[in-house]
Amino acid sequence: MIKSHTIENNFLRIKILNMGATLFEVFHKRKKINLILNLDKISSYKNNRNYLGATCGRYANRIKNAQFSINQTKYSLTKNEGKNILHGGKKGFESKIWEIKDSSNLHVTYNYTSPDGEEGFPGELRSTCKYLLKDNNLHILMTAKSSKTTHVNLLNHAYWNLDKVKKNIFNHELFINADYYLENDKDNIPTGKRISVKNGQFDFRNISNIGRKVEKKGSGFDENYIIKKNSSLVAKLISPGSKIQLSLFSDQPGVQFYSGQYLRFKSQSKKLRPFQGMCLETQNFPNSPNNKKFPSSLISPGQTYRHKIKFKISDI
Repeated sequence: MIKSHTIENNFLRIKILNMGATLFEVFHKRKKINLILNLDKISSYKNNRNYLGATCGRYANRIKNAQFSINQTKYSLTKNEGKNILHGGKKGFESKIWEIKDSSNLHVTYNYTSPDGEEGFPGELRSTCKYLLKDNNLHILMTAKSSKTTHVNLLNHAYWNLDKVKKNIFNHELFINADYYLENDKDNIPTGKRISVKNGQFDFRNISNIGRKVEKKGSGFDENYIIKKNSSLVAKLISPGSKIQLSLFSDQPGVQFYSGQYLRFKSQSKKLRPFQGMCLETQNFPNSPNNKKFPSSLISPGQTYRHKIKFKISDI
């Protein structure tokens, strides 16, 4: 059964669902604005095809040909995007009921144990996802331990729109702390080539209007940026309308900027449209299990995978 849990302080009210350890609401109390998109009701999250707010895994983003090898053993994974695997397979972590491990007024920690072989991945994987409020900061801490050597990449898939009326994200302004992004093939999987953002539509090192960038590119964004080393600052998103700034910090090497061009949802009471929200998904690089040049996503028994995220919400 899908249940919600609320944590709050003077600044923010956060509602989370046990289905997919999913972020349902990030409510700015003083301005009375929910800063993320959500579905019409919590029961709709049984079929969350857009991954709204979800904790994605075991391996978020894409793995080419839905396979990898560890120590000469080849593992075939579930294909759910053509010949590839996206966000953990046909029934990834977003579709699982997570258990509450502990909670207070300011935090909640969820657990999910993925059995050995689920969606083709080796090892029993015990994952946690903790949401914590501290002043105007929302912290997310994800951890995982495996019984066998395996690949792990967990992320949060919230769609942000900082406006009161969520028409689209074209008026938003974005900064990404990256000099390079990863070139994609036709299936949106990195080729392994790093490309400089200099003097192009992929350059967000100076805060830039998203609508103008999309217009210049001729399509939406779904690229992984390489965050500058020795910096936890990943990105800043600003709404000139609501005068709210979202600052994103992480310990991961990359961030996927997805401008929401494939977003679609329709029910009797709600409709979500392309470009109505956008994602900044901190993570390891897509397809890193098959690219030795990328940071390793491998963990062995006894090791703990960790992913720290901080969303700082402030007024401008």
